[in-house]
Amino acid sequence: MTWEGWLAIVAAVLSVVALGAVLAVGRAVGRAQHAVGGTSSPAGAGAEHVEPHRPLVAFVANPSKPGVPELRPAVRRACAEQYLPEPLWLETTPEDPGIGQTKDALGRGADLVVALGGDGTVRAVAEALVGTGVPMGLIPVGTGNLLARNLDIPLGDPVSALQVALEGTDRTIDVGWLRVLKFESDVDDDVAEASDDLPADTDVPRDHIFLVIAGVGFDAAMVADADDQLKAKVGWIAYFVAGIKHLHGRRLRTVVRLDDKAAEPARVRSLLIGNCGRLPGGITLLPDAELDDGWLDIAAIDTRGGVAGWAQLFGEVVLQGAGVRTQLPNKIGRIDHARAREVHLQIAGGEWVQVDGDVLGQVTELSARVDPGALKVRVPAS
Repeated sequence: MTWEGWLAIVAAVLSVVALGAVLAVGRAVGRAQHAVGGTSSPAGAGAEHVEPHRPLVAFVANPSKPGVPELRPAVRRACAEQYLPEPLWLETTPEDPGIGQTKDALGRGADLVVALGGDGTVRAVAEALVGTGVPMGLIPVGTGNLLARNLDIPLGDPVSALQVALEGTDRTIDVGWLRVLKFESDVDDDVAEASDDLPADTDVPRDHIFLVIAGVGFDAAMVADADDQLKAKVGWIAYFVAGIKHLHGRRLRTVVRLDDKAAEPARVRSLLIGNCGRLPGGITLLPDAELDDGWLDIAAIDTRGGVAGWAQLFGEVVLQGAGVRTQLPNKIGRIDHARAREVHLQIAGGEWVQVDGDVLGQVTELSARVDPGALKVRVPAS
């Protein structure tokens, strides 16, 4: 036999041996997959495929705000572009401004709840999300848009705000709670017991959430008197128009207690209790306030001397917003700052109180406290 013949025989034997090795390996792989409950996969497919979690987004929308119903197609399109499930669209009602809708969304497994409306909608959604760990997104379409301003959420551009809600990062912030202990109009116990028309929980205090600023006095009266039609036309400027009527209002007689310190009397035009301090018009009333520092910032605002006092006060606000604070004695318009985790306030004769622009009524006694790190919010990616 020639050497070419021997070479052909060797090649054939090697081919048979290689084929046998391949078949043996295949059988071993099959047995191993069967042992872990799997099935054979194409080369490179790896272990059993696990479908990645796709977050469910819920939108709690206030349909009374201009343009909100028309945003629904854009919301669905934006979620589809990111391969997210069909979003939940839950509309608020006059009877339920968003708390019930948010709880419904959580019950249906929402991973993100977006407040689509004004400050009232944001407060309601936040109240239901506190302590859950589920983040809140914001698409601001209201008059003040207070929290959105302090989080640098785009204003006047719902589509950009939507992108922040879907693609931003999560930030943990504090929230404030205000409890009205006594309304000016509270009836005495004898009248309450004699009336069958009063709700059973009339005398039960309730906590009201605020994310930016709660206030008693001039600021709350200004909010209470703001004309809704004017707000729809000119936005936050309507509040300043309403404020003109209260420039010559009375100074409040109050007794203030901060944390466990002794209570002190104070004469003020407004007492502000803030979680953060940026307001419309570029105004910063509480320059030291931080959303995540675990403190409430308090500002006692007072003026005397009529318009001159208000003019000096406005100058104080502008300067402190620029980082400059004056310490001149005997000022007729001034802001005094303090910090606390709990505040107790008594007001002689009663006065209006507001939380993030929502008026609660006229009160004679209230308390406020901070709830550190209680809420997650979606903010622009840094």
